[in-house]
Amino acid sequence: MSKNVIAYGVSLLTLVATILLGVTVGTVSISPSVLWNPASDEAAANILWNIRMPRVILAGLVGAALAIAGAAFQGLLKNPLADPYTLGVSSGASVGAVMTLFFGISIPYLGPFTLPVMSMMGALLTMFAVMSFAKLVDRSMKMETVILTGIIFSSFLGSIISLMIALTGEELRQIIGWLLGSVSMRGWPYVRMALPFVLIGSFILWLKRRELNAMLFGEERAQHLGVDVKKSKLTVLIGGSVLTGAAVSVSGTIGFVGLVVPHMTRLLWGSDHRHVLPLSFINGAALLIVCDLVSRTIISPTELPIGVITAFIGAPVFAFIFFRQRKGVA
Repeated sequence: MSKNVIAYGVSLLTLVATILLGVTVGTVSISPSVLWNPASDEAAANILWNIRMPRVILAGLVGAALAIAGAAFQGLLKNPLADPYTLGVSSGASVGAVMTLFFGISIPYLGPFTLPVMSMMGALLTMFAVMSFAKLVDRSMKMETVILTGIIFSSFLGSIISLMIALTGEELRQIIGWLLGSVSMRGWPYVRMALPFVLIGSFILWLKRRELNAMLFGEERAQHLGVDVKKSKLTVLIGGSVLTGAAVSVSGTIGFVGLVVPHMTRLLWGSDHRHVLPLSFINGAALLIVCDLVSRTIISPTELPIGVITAFIGAPVFAFIFFRQRKGVA
């Protein structure tokens, strides 16, 4: 049996197991049999299909989006410490959401979906601003220029968020709660809203899997191999930004998933993006479903923000990656 078959088998089984745990474990324990026989317990079936299942699927989509975007950015930047928030897109999405909460914005016909829509708009506007500014500074759009531009925009947008938090009153708890990340009480409409963006962004990155492999050897070598480096970079950045914006718009800022999952996937199964991208997608979904399960059960009935759980897991792994990289350099 080949290594890739084992990798996909283990990853898919882990994902299925986490989904089953996510929908059956909680304040109210539900038998897995309710999944295929809802009539056996209508109250439990209602909780499972209307509350837990959309929450688990949304957590899976967010985790998958962040992980595959992280895998693409790490491959593009040739840096295992890169993640989906590198370009400041998450800061743009956060500004859109915080502005909605701070000013009490409600767009007609959107109602409760005003926040995720404004967040997505903030992410997309930031992406185009970063790209435009980077191109203005350096027409060849070297990755160093793009990263520095992302840092500049992220710092500026972060100061706007801090200003609104400093000026806020009763909305403070709501804003902080959103910034710490959560998939609680979102429901099927949020799943339907995030799904197309996650699928489109993932498909864009999947189309560039061979180009990402070529760029691991350096931009000049990739160009000699027939890769349109500039176009490929732009396509990967757009795909990753769409995924990051979609994830942040429905869940808030959830760190470390896009850093940890791709790195561990490469460590276990190799660096071929034909497999790193889909495996990161699957494992990212599984990880965030587990983190969400822990966040809502560890001190039940109180829920912890999911971002706190991912930080507890991600910070030690980040330190491990950093020291491993430094040791390799030394």
